[in-house]
Amino acid sequence: MSIHSDLMRLGSSYRRGYRLPMRPRFSRRSVALLVVLAAVLLAAVLADSPGIEVAGGAGTTDAPEAPVPSGREPTPAGVTDDDASAREVLPDARTGDPPARSGPEATTASTEPGHRCAPRIPDDLRISDTSPAAAGIELSQAMYDCAHEVGLAFATDPHAVSTLLARGIQGPLLLVGSLFDVRLANEIRRLAPERIVAAGFDERLLPPTLAGFAFEPVAVDPPATFVPETASYDRLWIVDDAEVAAPLAALGHRIGVGVVAVAGDLRAAPAEVRETISAASEVEILSDFGEDVAWQLDVIRRGDEIPGGGLVMFGSEPDRRLVAMYGHPASAGLGVLGEQGPAEGVERLGSIVAGYGADGLRVLGTFEIIATVASADPGPNGDYSSETARDVIRPWVEIAAANGLYVVLDLQPGRTDFLTQAKIYEEFLRLPHVGLALDPEWRLKPDQVHMVQVGTVDAAEINQVTEWLAGIVREEALPQKLLIVHQFHVSMITNRHRIETPPELAVVIHMDGHGSQGTKQGTWDILTGAPDADGFYWGWKIFYDEDLTVGTPDQILNLTPTPVFVSFQ
Repeated sequence: MSIHSDLMRLGSSYRRGYRLPMRPRFSRRSVALLVVLAAVLLAAVLADSPGIEVAGGAGTTDAPEAPVPSGREPTPAGVTDDDASAREVLPDARTGDPPARSGPEATTASTEPGHRCAPRIPDDLRISDTSPAAAGIELSQAMYDCAHEVGLAFATDPHAVSTLLARGIQGPLLLVGSLFDVRLANEIRRLAPERIVAAGFDERLLPPTLAGFAFEPVAVDPPATFVPETASYDRLWIVDDAEVAAPLAALGHRIGVGVVAVAGDLRAAPAEVRETISAASEVEILSDFGEDVAWQLDVIRRGDEIPGGGLVMFGSEPDRRLVAMYGHPASAGLGVLGEQGPAEGVERLGSIVAGYGADGLRVLGTFEIIATVASADPGPNGDYSSETARDVIRPWVEIAAANGLYVVLDLQPGRTDFLTQAKIYEEFLRLPHVGLALDPEWRLKPDQVHMVQVGTVDAAEINQVTEWLAGIVREEALPQKLLIVHQFHVSMITNRHRIETPPELAVVIHMDGHGSQGTKQGTWDILTGAPDADGFYWGWKIFYDEDLTVGTPDQILNLTPTPVFVSFQ
């Protein structure tokens, strides 16, 4: 549109053959000056109107089109109406400022020189999906309004991920799963980076909606490995899948978050993993570890271990076998333990355990102390059981702790119940190196007496103890505690299959019959051959005096199942 024609448009009621009323004359110079001023003003107004070309030399300018990466149309192929509507954004709830424009039209505007795309890490940053691709998108959305570049690699290619980390990315690290998720493409478009920096990823795999973005391939460095700068993190994510943990660790490391993978019971994690968990001030459980995960985490944080190391009694590192000397501190006639004092007992135990680690298990020396002794007389309580004073037991408990030994308190309750007697020694059972043993042989019915009948107990009474003892483990954040139930005859435990074995406890059935090796082997086969046998750990007892021949370590370690508890009386 010319200036002349525009001025003609601005005239009023002009018609050919009609004369305007006479007005005062202006000089030609004044008219010319007015025309020039009008032209300058009109050009300035039109120059601010997008899409309108203003004619005339230096005063002419082209309004920029909506910025799009080179070679792309304003609306890329494959972008649906839903995609376009998704680019409408609201002000940032954290700052009140409008966020970076999303979609390809924001590419130049969001990353132009001087525009800051620095990440911000919200205090409440969380991820809801542990799949690496989804987690990368969640972190990107929470931290970035825009990005100068994005890193792209397959989540299953650790060398490619490490290559990008070594190079350094001015923006988020985004990981590709088995397929290029549409959410990932949309996130890249939202960030509108100047370039996509990719390792181990072919540009031809990009979806059409990303075809116009600059693509910078980076050669994968096979020796590249992801090594955190420090072994400890103030914040930690725990997952249950090692394959997921590696790419998540790469994502988390960039924001100061460590990642560890634990399969199953947290307490069974290797020592270095437990140390990492314990060192973190904030731990977030990202996988479903079940209802026990909270107290198991407390156990790790408290850090009290079973003597010899570890938080789980059997089946994890270090795997172990307990070898015990059995008896009463004040009586040599009740077992080898009472033949000497605590200090001498520590020394003698060293010779007793010899040979029981031949199969590679770590041997943990143990004092099995008879805390309540079956009595021929009813006694003051009428329960045919004599309770040992705690002050008599305490020196053994203390010297065991000082020498890295375990203690088992053995109950022979007579006519009272196991739980009543166990509570007498609660102060010891709240220690990490003290377990409990129940001996049904000495659990009498109201009309029975010792040495006339062999006692018996039902699983329901045992479960009262397991529930109470497990509660102590949770309350005190203790490592797994040993619970032994003695048995040398099927009738000694009724409903054995109903005995509860909660994760707080390692429940051992201890075959404690005496006689010839053939007789003992027969009893062992019957007890361990029952359908419920796989639900327990197993123990073997050696009687120096009553056994016709004392079994050797080789003989006992060849039993099936292999005993994890061996005691000497």
